[in-house]
Amino acid sequence: MAIWQGRSLKKPSGGRIIFARKKRKRELGREPAFTRVSEGKEKKKIIRTYGGNRKVRLIEAPYANVFDGGKGKKVKILRVLENPANRQYVRRDIITKGAIIETEAGKALVTSRPGQDGVVNAVLLKEENA
Repeated sequence: MAIWQGRSLKKPSGGRIIFARKKRKRELGREPAFTRVSEGKEKKKIIRTYGGNRKVRLIEAPYANVFDGGKGKKVKILRVLENPANRQYVRRDIITKGAIIETEAGKALVTSRPGQDGVVNAVLLKEENA
């Protein structure tokens, strides 16, 4: 079933809105990428978007670009520790923006949108010893 990203058919009061036109193709959405942590190779998917542009979807990601004080390095992702988008994403190892991942360099916060950008960028979190 298609995902429609147009205006809602309901008013804030709960009443119906009767449109003066039909739905448009440009208002269609797509299923989310659900970027997963993988052991093997990186898997990408290129999608043609509105206007003939291209969007790279990252399907499986074994590595992340982790930045620490301006310096970046490519580090292996071990697992997803926390994901504010959905708590079920943690057990499924799904990476979204804002997720906290465990890497070989330590804990990192994902700053990119892997399903939209095609890359996992993250910032290293400082470990507090209390």
